[in-house]
Amino acid sequence: MVEPYLRREARLETADPTRRGRAFGQWLLAQYPPAGPEGRKGLPTSQRAEQSTAKQSFAAMAALASISSSLATLSLNSAAVNVSASTSAPALIPAFSGLRTGSLPLSAAKSSSDFHSVVSVTLARSSSSNGGASRGVVTMGPLEAGVGLMGTKMGMMTYFTPEGNAIPVTVIGFHEGNIVTQVKTDATDGYSAVQVGYRRVRDRKLTKPEMGHLKKVDVIPMRHLQEFRLTSVDGFEPAQRLKLDELFKEGDLIDVAGDSIGKGFAGGIKRWHFARGQRTHGSKSYRQLGSIGAGTTPGRVYPGKKMPGRLGGGRAKIRKLEIIKVDDEMHAMLIKGSVPGKPGNLLRITPAKLVGINLPK
Repeated sequence: MVEPYLRREARLETADPTRRGRAFGQWLLAQYPPAGPEGRKGLPTSQRAEQSTAKQSFAAMAALASISSSLATLSLNSAAVNVSASTSAPALIPAFSGLRTGSLPLSAAKSSSDFHSVVSVTLARSSSSNGGASRGVVTMGPLEAGVGLMGTKMGMMTYFTPEGNAIPVTVIGFHEGNIVTQVKTDATDGYSAVQVGYRRVRDRKLTKPEMGHLKKVDVIPMRHLQEFRLTSVDGFEPAQRLKLDELFKEGDLIDVAGDSIGKGFAGGIKRWHFARGQRTHGSKSYRQLGSIGAGTTPGRVYPGKKMPGRLGGGRAKIRKLEIIKVDDEMHAMLIKGSVPGKPGNLLRITPAKLVGINLPK
C-alpha cells in the first residue's frame, strides 16, 4: 500500500514542499476516511471542526518535517512506520525525517476519526511550542556559520590606518540587548537555533504575549527578536549576554543584512542601468524604455521583463565585509565599506559563510 506512494513521492523530491505536504495529507485522508455512512457530512459539528483542523495541519506537515535539513526542504525517508490506527489491522504510513510518528499516541485511536484528532492535536502542540509562527508552520532562516549580533547603523566616516591609508568605514553601534531569549534544539523544536533579543524598550511597547515570552527567561523587554540557526547550540543558555569582543575580532569577515533605502518608483535607466537614447537627429526618446517585445507573436510581454517599478526598500545583504576595528568600551564596530539602510537602521551581523571552512561542503 505504501510502495506506490513512495515511488510517487520520490519523483516529487525536487518539487514544491507545500505540494508534497498536500500530497501526504491527501494520502492520509484517503487511507483513513472520516467515520459515518455519509463521510464528513455524517460527523457531528465538533468532529467536523477537527477534520478541518487536521486538513490544515496536514498541509503544513511539509514545513514541520523539513526542519532538520534546510529551509522548507522535505526529505523523504524510504522506511515505513507501523501505525495501529484501527483495532482490525495495522496500517503503514511513510516516515519523514523530522516527523516523529513513533511518538504519536495512536494507541488511543480506536477509529479513523480518532486518528485524525490525534495527529491534528499533536501538530497543534508542536506549532504552539514554536511561538505559533505562521499559524502552525515552523519558519526558519538559512543555516548560519555562527551566532551573530544585531546592531544599529550610526553612519560612515574615514578611518586612517597607521600607514596613512584612508579607508571608508561604517560605524555600527550596539544598544542594550543581544541577550539569548530561547535555545531551540532538535528534541524540542526539530532544529537547532538560538533566539536573540535586541534594543531595550518600555514594557508598554510590547504585547502581553511578547512580555510573557521574555519573562520566562527573566530578561529585559526588547523590541527585536531574531533567530540564528546553527548546527549545534552547545554552550548557549537562556538569559546569556553575547559579548561583542568575544564573537568578532579585527580582520574577521562578516555578512551584514538589513533593509535597503527605498528610492520610490524609478525608470528603467536608474533601476536597471539601461542606456538612454540619442539626443540628436530629431530623436524624442531620451529616457524611454523602448520596445518590450514583439507584436502578434507572441502577443504578450514575457514574465520577468525589466521595466520601471519600485526601487529599493527591500531586504539586502552585503557579504564578506572586513572588520577594521572593534571597540568594546564604546560598544561600536568599524566595518570596511557600506551596509544597507540609512543611519538608525537595524542590522543583522553574522560570521561570513565560507564553504569548507565554517560550513560543510
